[in-house]
Amino acid sequence: MKTVNLKEGMPLAHQALMQMERELVVARAEGCCLLKLIHGYGSTGAGGEIRIAVQNRLREMSERGQIRGFIFGENWAKSDERAWKIVSAQQELKQDRDLGKGNRGITIVEL
Repeated sequence: MKTVNLKEGMPLAHQALMQMERELVVARAEGCCLLKLIHGYGSTGAGGEIRIAVQNRLREMSERGQIRGFIFGENWAKSDERAWKIVSAQQELKQDRDLGKGNRGITIVEL
């Protein structure tokens, strides 16, 4: 699974969305089937704009069939049916440091 940090450099939400879309194209070209997006969750009490924008765009992309699906970080756990299906198919994901941590600052994208 490839990891992309969308919050690095503290971009505006629309800049992070453009980077996400570029990274999705690159990941597909590289043959990746999963992409972990690090978008943060607005822990400073203000913000979270990138997280909200990314998750909204991913919903749109999923509805249009542009991606297979996504799993928000808070659901990235063995107890989540969809996450478990992915982890079971790719055993190395059992070692993912975010698995089971309820990390709202990430989203897993199925390409």
